[in-house]
Amino acid sequence: MTTTRWGIIGPGSIAANFATGLGEAESGTLAAIASRSAERRAAFGERFGVPQEGRLDDYAALAASDAVDAIHIATPHPFHAEQALMAIRAGKPVSVEKPAGLNEAEVTALVEAARQEGVLFAEAYMYLHHPQIAKMLEILRSGRLGKVRHVRAVFGFAAPVNPEGRLYARDLAGGGILDVGGYPVSAARLIAGAAEGAWADPVEVKGVGRIGTTGVDESARAVLRFADGVTADVACAVAEDMGQRIDVMCEGGTLTLPNPWIPGRAEGPSDTVILVEQDGTVEEIPVQDPRMLFTFEAEALSRAVAEGRTSMDWPAMTPEGSIGNARVLDAWRAQVGYRTFAEEPGLVRTLPGVLPAGLPRVPTTDVGGVTLNKLVLGCDNRETPAEGAIMWDAWWELGGTSFDTGFVYGAGRHEAVLGQWLRSRGVAQEATVIVKGAHSPYCVPDAIGVQLAMSLDRLGLERAPIYIMHRDNPDVPVGEFVEAIAALQGQGRIGRVWGGSNWTPARFAEAMDYAQAHGHTPPSILNNNLSLAVMEKPVWPGCVTSNTPEMLSFLRGRGIAHVSWSSQARGYFLPAELRDRLPEDTRPETCFGSTANAERRRRAEELAQRKGVSAHNIATAWVLGQSFPSVALIGPRSPGEIVSTLPGLSVELTPDEVLWLNLED
Repeated sequence: MTTTRWGIIGPGSIAANFATGLGEAESGTLAAIASRSAERRAAFGERFGVPQEGRLDDYAALAASDAVDAIHIATPHPFHAEQALMAIRAGKPVSVEKPAGLNEAEVTALVEAARQEGVLFAEAYMYLHHPQIAKMLEILRSGRLGKVRHVRAVFGFAAPVNPEGRLYARDLAGGGILDVGGYPVSAARLIAGAAEGAWADPVEVKGVGRIGTTGVDESARAVLRFADGVTADVACAVAEDMGQRIDVMCEGGTLTLPNPWIPGRAEGPSDTVILVEQDGTVEEIPVQDPRMLFTFEAEALSRAVAEGRTSMDWPAMTPEGSIGNARVLDAWRAQVGYRTFAEEPGLVRTLPGVLPAGLPRVPTTDVGGVTLNKLVLGCDNRETPAEGAIMWDAWWELGGTSFDTGFVYGAGRHEAVLGQWLRSRGVAQEATVIVKGAHSPYCVPDAIGVQLAMSLDRLGLERAPIYIMHRDNPDVPVGEFVEAIAALQGQGRIGRVWGGSNWTPARFAEAMDYAQAHGHTPPSILNNNLSLAVMEKPVWPGCVTSNTPEMLSFLRGRGIAHVSWSSQARGYFLPAELRDRLPEDTRPETCFGSTANAERRRRAEELAQRKGVSAHNIATAWVLGQSFPSVALIGPRSPGEIVSTLPGLSVELTPDEVLWLNLED
């Protein structure tokens, strides 16, 4: 087998452990070290026999080096994601010390980038490669102890408080949850999913903790609940000696790992023991190996790279496992009240390399004198500035300047987060933000101005470039709504383009006629559901679809601009294995499942094959290909989902194809 030549970024203690492991591995060797410190670079190079030409002061040079096959990232937490992306975009497989990113969004970006480039991404949980984990799973899956009921996992130590050290410094994302909390969380998820041979995701996370004087969590505890009834309590600390232990309580006994995380960490041997208590007796099962702990990880990773694999296999940390782990850590930190520096309202850091090179820019169109992208980015799913920045930086890089918001989204939180990003980037005047308000039960004229003022304050805008009423209230004469909008336009708080969401053609036409009769600006934009799949069950109460003969005729006849929400039918046109990620009551088949829609999907798949794109892209192109001005509102939850949507922009459907896809032939 080909020997994998490794380069390491960051010459710290964990890097030294990995290098020691490589020294014992059969399939890997250390070829390069990168550090900006000449002294540390030289010392590390001498200690591990790195050739002079492999001792680099530039991380990008290491990533570009032909003498390096793979890269191990061993710098402090805040630098992991950026450096890993740099390596991935250079075409190098990466192993990243935990946590791979400061939050789920960063880890997702790494996973997507690695898939786009076709290289390995692995989060370096070395304990998962130790033989005791395989032995533990063998015992649990044998049925000897019966079904797993509860897991208890702890990893806590008491380090001296050093406000500038990585364990306690907030600007280095210190604290127990990010430093070692991933160990007990991953163990609980591993054991809860042992029967299925996959990482289990908890359905509930409840946590508590203590925030210290430096602003990081010094100790924290959490309870996890899994869908199959398994529960877990996990704990971690950097300022409390909790010890290290895993206890697995089963129907017929208890399994214990008294030294689960770092047996033989520095030198070896990595001998340990598994304790099995059953019927009042305790059996000691020795697990002995002369090698040091990091050798197992170094060997497994080296083999994976040599074999051209892009993912480790369970029970090693898979890419999906890393995303799930980050999600739990995010929830745990939120429960404790610990926000990293990247989640501060006034500070939004950038993460270069999220997008692959060579992507097309998102085109624009003119709607009543306002420039709007043909794809509009929905902003109803970003909870923190850190999450939002990854998405919105990528969107802006592609020429995406159009955003859709709503007063009710996240009880105002999502508007505020977008506003923080707009201010941090200084692009508020260049962005086109669709502002929506007057959602039921506050769909009354008097609520429009009050809610608009709050929305503009959250967003940091002086006026709404496009304003849309989020709902209609047929009990209110339409003229009262038109007058309320006209008053706000007179104050300069709303631009010329305004309209309604979830309005019927009759009410919209009535509003147009009233405005024209009274010298006001008529509504000119409709924001209903419009997708190739017809909405059979409203996604939310009061939702209106525009894919009806009456509405399509109205839009075509009056030339109304349409901004389509759920333009991609919540993933209805994705491959079957990707469709069912939403809650059951709003997943694609629940809302769009019908014989007619199944035929639309079949036709989209047929046409997609001919045009060399996906059925998902055909569905997007159908919305954009209408004979009236039509743009598609999209709701991606990661940069990769933006990337997968872009090919729909290059598909040009003929008028006959538009009709044929919608069964109008």
